[in-house]
Amino acid sequence: MIIGYARVSTEEQRLDLQIQALRTAGCSRIFTDHGESGGNFSRSGLEAATQTLREGSTLVVWRLDRLGRSLSGLVQLMERLSKRGVHFRSLTEHIDTSSSGGRLMFHMMAALERFPLNLVHIRRR
Repeated sequence: MIIGYARVSTEEQRLDLQIQALRTAGCSRIFTDHGESGGNFSRSGLEAATQTLREGSTLVVWRLDRLGRSLSGLVQLMERLSKRGVHFRSLTEHIDTSSSGGRLMFHMMAALERFPLNLVHIRRR
């Protein structure tokens, strides 16, 4: 099952471009949030999308920032999906965690997210 997720931040923005790209990518269902900030990971459309996903499913977004703006939040979400056996794909950034290269990209993102925190711990010693 391929599930799409699209989001825009303001009421004036439109979802059309994202939805078309997700349909072209083969999404069987598309969940949306309209007028929702990417800084908040508690969104009704995102919640519905993640609840629909099952092991072997793929969550697809047009661009990574449509899923969220916080790198730590993105890493946490992807870790939760991975533990459930769910893959992730970002069309614009060409990230696909069903491939070894996509998993590598995910792990690089996670390392980059944790790097500043590790520096703080080293300085405190």
